[in-house]
Amino acid sequence: MKRYTLILVLFAAALLCRPTLAQFTPDEIKQRDYWEEYLSTAKILSSRQLSRKRGITQPYVLLLEKDGIARKAIWKPIEGLQKGFAENWRWEIAAYRLDKYLGLNMIPPTVERKHLQKRGSIQLWIKASTGLKEKNGKNYAFVQNKTSAWNRSMFLQRAFDNLIANEDRHLGNYLITKDKRILLIDHSRSFRTSKEYTSDLIFSENHRDGNLMMRQLPISFIEKIKALDSELIRDITGHYLTDNEIDAVLLRRDLVLEEVNRIIGEFGPSDVLY
Repeated sequence: MKRYTLILVLFAAALLCRPTLAQFTPDEIKQRDYWEEYLSTAKILSSRQLSRKRGITQPYVLLLEKDGIARKAIWKPIEGLQKGFAENWRWEIAAYRLDKYLGLNMIPPTVERKHLQKRGSIQLWIKASTGLKEKNGKNYAFVQNKTSAWNRSMFLQRAFDNLIANEDRHLGNYLITKDKRILLIDHSRSFRTSKEYTSDLIFSENHRDGNLMMRQLPISFIEKIKALDSELIRDITGHYLTDNEIDAVLLRRDLVLEEVNRIIGEFGPSDVLY
């Protein structure tokens, strides 16, 4: 692993203990274990497959019930090529587990569940007020580029998608709560291993939003990325990633840190890391 000089000595050690930009409330984070168990064991009351127009992978909307609590969930058994893209339900779970480790708290609880004699990922249905697709479709001047919290959420999302090589972050894969928190869904096109996705970043100086792509990031997020190695990723993601997919994550981790160093060199550490 390369050595990186992120000039962290300029920051007090207490800053390293700060959480990243948590999108879940403290109560929601505490309830995560409960919802993981719920998704795994709750009775399935109904199952309805979405049309291709509603979801390219045609996942199923399940109505679950346990101990008098009924909730919807998305079950996705997709595995293999779909419209020319490699899709895999296992990557949904790996993304969620990495989200938890990194402290993003942006991906709803996601676990493995068998249904219709198939294995798949099941994710808690989140009641969001809207999505970026709806807002942009109405030409609504939303809060992006107007608030620090919103911008930092977007920077964090781009860094995460760079790490996992999520090539499918379109407007429909953002959920926005009433209090303007951003949640992320649909990660079945992540964890690419080809050279295209291990030699360059999806969000970088030369792609999409340029310098804005990872303009500000939490120190704790950077430290946790730096700590990643094959053994740790395997411990985090279990059997949901192959050795090749883990190696690809580490190659992209190096690219992310190099890009963060470049941005720090341009804007200064105090203006990039928090």
